[in-house]
Amino acid sequence: MEGDLVEALQAHQYIVVELGHEKYALKISEIYEIIKLQKITAVPNNKSFLEGVTNLRGKIVPIISLRKRFGLESSKKRKGERIVVVQYKEEMIGVIVDGVSQVTRFTDIQSSEDIVSGFDGYYFSGIGHSEEGLISILDVEHILDGMEVNER
Repeated sequence: MEGDLVEALQAHQYIVVELGHEKYALKISEIYEIIKLQKITAVPNNKSFLEGVTNLRGKIVPIISLRKRFGLESSKKRKGERIVVVQYKEEMIGVIVDGVSQVTRFTDIQSSEDIVSGFDGYYFSGIGHSEEGLISILDVEHILDGMEVNER
């Protein structure tokens, strides 16, 4: 019963991450952990947004750049950069963001299909209304589409 309550509370909570001056949100329930930027080993690949892999307590985790995934300019290393480790198809994948700012709940969530269309809209599951204003909610499944570790 207690686990169900925790899951219900987490379903409505989001972590706000930063990319440049923009803020985006990820469901807390999709996040495994948030860590400081650490050594990333480059690996040969055909995905321009895959930075490489890192060792997270004995487990090799692929790391992607959210900036590159969105086709944004790479930034110089920022002091607040973090790796948000998410669960994706039974695997852990790290996503580099410029910063992590807070936990929030939205007073209302509107479908992103009503607002954003085309390729850009594919990465978002909705737009959340909060005290800080409007924040785009990232769709982890679409952002990480095709990132299976065992992919051949």
